[in-house]
Amino acid sequence: MAELLVRYFAAAADAAGCEEEVLGAEQSDTLTTVGAVRAHLIARYGEPMARVLENGSFLVDGVVQRDDATPIGARVDVLPPFAGG
Repeated sequence: MAELLVRYFAAAADAAGCEEEVLGAEQSDTLTTVGAVRAHLIARYGEPMARVLENGSFLVDGVVQRDDATPIGARVDVLPPFAGG
């Protein structure tokens, strides 16, 4: 994979300190599953991101994915848990 676009929303953006980033080939080649992306983000952003991802969701190319074995596409959106209303 050449590049991976990661977009962060709400608390996930706060934890990452940005709303989006592009991971280059040197990083994205190892980030082939949801679980690998999860582990990378926790290693990179620490406990604040771990708390978000504990109950948050990933959208892979626009589709909600919760299984860590799911292959990723060109874009991953990191969503915090949503409160009921």
